[in-house]
Amino acid sequence: MQGRFLCMKWFLESIERGRRSQRPPYRWTGDEVCSRVNVMMVVVLEARIAMGMCMGVHNPTTLRSAPSFRRTKLRARPSAALIASSSRTEGRTVGGLLLQPKHDLNEVKGDDDTVNNIIIKKKKRVFFLDVNPICYDGSTPSLHSFAQWISLFFSEVSLTDPVIAVIDGEGAHEYRKQMLPSYKAHRRKFSPWVSESAKAPIRRSYQLISDTLTKCNVPVVKIPAQEADDVVATLVEQVLEMGYRVAIASPDKDFKQLICQDVQLVMPLPDLKRWSFYTLNHYIAQYKCDPLSDLSLRCILGDEADGVPGIQHLVPGFGMKTALKLIKKHGSLENLLKAAAVRTVGKPYVQDALTKYASHFRRNYEVLSLRRDVKIRVQEEWLHKRHTENDSETISNLLDLLRETRSSKMLKRV
Repeated sequence: MQGRFLCMKWFLESIERGRRSQRPPYRWTGDEVCSRVNVMMVVVLEARIAMGMCMGVHNPTTLRSAPSFRRTKLRARPSAALIASSSRTEGRTVGGLLLQPKHDLNEVKGDDDTVNNIIIKKKKRVFFLDVNPICYDGSTPSLHSFAQWISLFFSEVSLTDPVIAVIDGEGAHEYRKQMLPSYKAHRRKFSPWVSESAKAPIRRSYQLISDTLTKCNVPVVKIPAQEADDVVATLVEQVLEMGYRVAIASPDKDFKQLICQDVQLVMPLPDLKRWSFYTLNHYIAQYKCDPLSDLSLRCILGDEADGVPGIQHLVPGFGMKTALKLIKKHGSLENLLKAAAVRTVGKPYVQDALTKYASHFRRNYEVLSLRRDVKIRVQEEWLHKRHTENDSETISNLLDLLRETRSSKMLKRV
């Protein structure tokens, strides 16, 4: 690139020397001026192309300029965010090469990670909606919360991408409660509700939720005695095998153990009243480890939201920092426990905790690990583009019904 600029500088200086060497009243002819300007423009264009190849290239599709780099970082590859900023291939770059329309990715020569990011971006995306958590306002069941979150989800997140909603089946928690009686013991359940309006018959809350989602062209999956988390984990594995990428809409931390290049979370943020994506890069930045270690880490620290006690309640000095260090070193909880059984792996209080409470950790592992063996198969029609024409009217009707029900209850109390 430096050579290009030196060439251009030399060319401009030669023009100036040639102009000064001519005796007055000599003037440049029109053809001479056009010829020199054309040559200069070619040199400038080649220099700009060379600059773009080194610095990530201006993206004409989005009109966003590439970030500036210091001279020592000119060879750094463009960020994944810049590469994946547009779903179109025209005007985009891979490994510093400009993609033309109908460009075959197999012909692109560049960084393997960069090419992989483009391929992942081109995969179709399927959303899984974990319904139960968004039906609560804090720990209180709330159909208004459900209506607000799905309204934002359909209009700002999923749009026309396929969405599969999953709800806990009856007796879903019994399997894990047999291992740990405190598991989700504090959760309040929805009770049947009655609308005083003649237009709305008596129905259960989850039936109303299911009806609303169905009208919005969202299939609802509910399997007796199965938690939604296990159903989602099973279906995610099947969808990935079919070549899709996945986004799981849920605030549940259990799903972090599924995060990978093709699986990300979309989490509701009540304070900001919006959904936010949580990706593999976010996880690594937060925990400085691979999501494969997430389950082992949470088995040590527990999960208060689900009523799973952590080791810090038994050994106060044993916290996140210590657990993270041990899991990074040994790779998994089982490797750590096996190592602690035959040799010293940490300070005395850590060693004592690992040997004394080994059964505690293994029980937590059974409770917190997501099962992938639920008897269900993803249906082809679930993966079709979602039609959104009913969304606005359906959600509006739900909110009107809830307001009417609340007003009737207030009048009844008066």
